[in-house]
Amino acid sequence: MNYRQLLGTDLTVSAVGFGVWTVGTTWWGVKDEEAGKRLLRQAFDLGVTFFDNADTYASGRAEEIQREALGDVRDSIVIGTKFGYDIYNHPDRPGQQERPHDWSPQHLRKALEGSLKRLGTDRIDYYQLHNPRLDAIENDDLFAELEKAKGEGLIRAYGTALGPALNERQIEEGVASVRDRRAPTQIIANLLEQVLIEKILPVSREAGVGIMARVPHASGLLEGTITADTTFEAGDHRNWRLTTNARRKAWMEDGLKKVEVLQARFCGSERSIGQLAIQWLLRAPEMATVLPNIYDEDGLRNYAATFDAKPLAEAEYAEIQALYADNFGLDTNLVGETIR
Repeated sequence: MNYRQLLGTDLTVSAVGFGVWTVGTTWWGVKDEEAGKRLLRQAFDLGVTFFDNADTYASGRAEEIQREALGDVRDSIVIGTKFGYDIYNHPDRPGQQERPHDWSPQHLRKALEGSLKRLGTDRIDYYQLHNPRLDAIENDDLFAELEKAKGEGLIRAYGTALGPALNERQIEEGVASVRDRRAPTQIIANLLEQVLIEKILPVSREAGVGIMARVPHASGLLEGTITADTTFEAGDHRNWRLTTNARRKAWMEDGLKKVEVLQARFCGSERSIGQLAIQWLLRAPEMATVLPNIYDEDGLRNYAATFDAKPLAEAEYAEIQALYADNFGLDTNLVGETIR
């Protein structure tokens, strides 16, 4: 495992992190809590030190699962979690619909207290606004309260996590976060969908503020396990987001053609497609960590071994970018359907 500083903070994180949502919800990930705890512990044993959570994942249960799996190594890990959704007055909504946000300083304090208790810790290392819009990033009272909580030692650093799905409005949100707030931001980015990274990374570099990426494998396309015949379980949110939506299904089919090109040119016994996707993102020094969707041991071991694989050469990176610029030789280019 490699480790990097999250620029703009004093945090050092594993370059491959673990998004705890996969073991704390039933949307796509591990259905059995005990299996999820074992996976978290295996990740730690493989060198993963950054665990990214949120109070809205199973209304806080994901934070409790993390505590139960990793509470005894608290001082050896970096805990990230998120706030902003009102989980106290609004129950889960069908189809992963967003709850209402509450960006008041009062809600921040209530959310922070709840996360600290569920995680079994006296501080949050990296506290993130969860899917904020621009008005939240421009909320001076909110950021003043974050600074106050930081001064009290309850959080070490704060930032934003943009979403929920890929959307070009997040360009403005990400730029405002890193440029105006000097706050690191988490974005959806992968080598098939570069719209956010190509706009936000240069601003991040100029500001000296880090970024992190989730969905590095484009909803599973770059894992190398999905084919045109793949079906998803009823409880898997890709089932209704991809296979029951004509545009999103076309996006998946389009993406698989691009993956076929990438596998043929850049992958083999020395590097998997999943490792290539992570290497591509980590080429930028401002990219502190990549958060693949981890829901089984095979995937975990594959991603954790990225730094044992054949490194991505500059000539290979240039070729990938040329393919991307040419849309991999395809007539269609469907973007914006990535989930998680």
